[in-house]
Amino acid sequence: MIGPSGCGKTTLVKAMLGLVPVDSDGEVWLDQDRITRAEDLLGRVGFAPQFSIAQPKLTVEECLRYALDLCVSDESVRVERLERVLGVIGLAEHRHKRVESLSGGQLRRLGLGLELTVDPPTLICDEVTSGLDPLSETIILDLLRGLVRERGKTIVCIIHNLAKLTSFDWITVVYSGEVVFQGDNATLLKHFGVTDALRLYDALNAHPVAYWRERWAEAQAGAGHSDEERAGEQTAATPAQGRTQPPGALSQFKTLLHRRMRLFLRDNGYLSLVLAITFGFPVMVVIFALGGLPQISSPSLEPQGSSPEAMMAIVAYGKESVHTASLVTGLIMFQVILLTLMGANNGAREIAAERLLYEKERLTGLRPEAYTASKLFFTGVLAAFQGAWMTAFVKVVCAFPGPWITQTVIFSLSCVAMTWVCVAFSAMLASPEKASTLSIYLVGFQLPLSGVVLALPSYLVWVCRPFINAYWGWAGYFSSMEQTRLYDAYTYTNPETLVASPTVAAAVLLLHALIGAGVVYWGCQQRRWNA
Repeated sequence: MIGPSGCGKTTLVKAMLGLVPVDSDGEVWLDQDRITRAEDLLGRVGFAPQFSIAQPKLTVEECLRYALDLCVSDESVRVERLERVLGVIGLAEHRHKRVESLSGGQLRRLGLGLELTVDPPTLICDEVTSGLDPLSETIILDLLRGLVRERGKTIVCIIHNLAKLTSFDWITVVYSGEVVFQGDNATLLKHFGVTDALRLYDALNAHPVAYWRERWAEAQAGAGHSDEERAGEQTAATPAQGRTQPPGALSQFKTLLHRRMRLFLRDNGYLSLVLAITFGFPVMVVIFALGGLPQISSPSLEPQGSSPEAMMAIVAYGKESVHTASLVTGLIMFQVILLTLMGANNGAREIAAERLLYEKERLTGLRPEAYTASKLFFTGVLAAFQGAWMTAFVKVVCAFPGPWITQTVIFSLSCVAMTWVCVAFSAMLASPEKASTLSIYLVGFQLPLSGVVLALPSYLVWVCRPFINAYWGWAGYFSSMEQTRLYDAYTYTNPETLVASPTVAAAVLLLHALIGAGVVYWGCQQRRWNA
């Protein structure tokens, strides 16, 4: 498939594969089967994009092995196919190299290898030779020709190098969004009136698309064949091959989780950041109360009598209550805000950053439910640990009173809820930068809209509060200290303020988390190839 840049070659291919929504008419057929959705192509068509979509921190063998684990259920087939694919793409001796260390030509061959893990009868290649040196381009085209000759496959290539047209059996020309020719190389030269394919674009640009549309219609009429007959002739030679049955959702979930953990441990930059905020943020909290929380020294919350001494005791107690309540509530809110920052870091880029890889793997049989579950499980466990560690470290150092289990559950739920909401942003948005920005904005709204530090206008309290993670995290933790003088000090200075109970706070945070999880699943069901 050839044509000037921007004429619609890639869009046409992606539309046929169901990767992008299109507002146009037309039908897609493969082997005399009408294709109505991308799932109809599973195991039948592979798609190799221009640039290899592979995890840079994995080795060549690991990339292929994980791809096989996701699309092939039979272990013996996986073992045999791994070695065969490595041999076909010529990367057997580089199997232990990380993807990030491969050359451009090796990356293109790896991209082809990832498609061959499914062993599809038809393979579509989108400019897989663009930008390569002549030798690497020849190696790729020879590899494809070998697949046609030895494996009986049908290869469709979008290509820019017109000097290589003699390598192909059938050529489609796209011009200004329309197909204006299909046929072999000799017929192409005659149709466009050129002696060399390199002059094709000069001939195309000499006339508007309407001229070439009419020329092509006349050529078709003269040949005496309909589009359907020609399509039948082309697909009749396609070898009949059985579809590979992908593994079940649980098996795919385990594979994805194993791969995610390996990537997490190998990405030194991200791992260092997660460790720094997980163990560094609690240290930032305790420096404000290294000697423990202040204790209320007044023997009575409401000293009796009207003597000067009693009045002074009331004033002293009031000042002490204000100071203590401000410190305690501030420290609790500080922890919650830091946990929301951890949640944003955990989830904002989790799906958007690898969206193209996910969409590619869906074409080979990856189930959205398995992918969604792996992301929620990984980020949820990480967030729960961060919440539990924040609770334990600050509680021990600062001597926070209250039940361990209740406070741990509240802080863990707070971090998990924010994490999954940010993963939801990542699932809905194609750009990781947009997802990160939106997550940071959400964290920025937490403190002012919680109504804990700055009182909200009464008409905004129950408009904003149900959606503010920080309030429920703060309220659930603080109300667990209801039987302590620290809680009494707060209610003494804020007698009209109602603080949600731990049970209510936990329920709301759980609801936030479940809504986030639901949006993640919905976002993963949508196709967002144009990331």
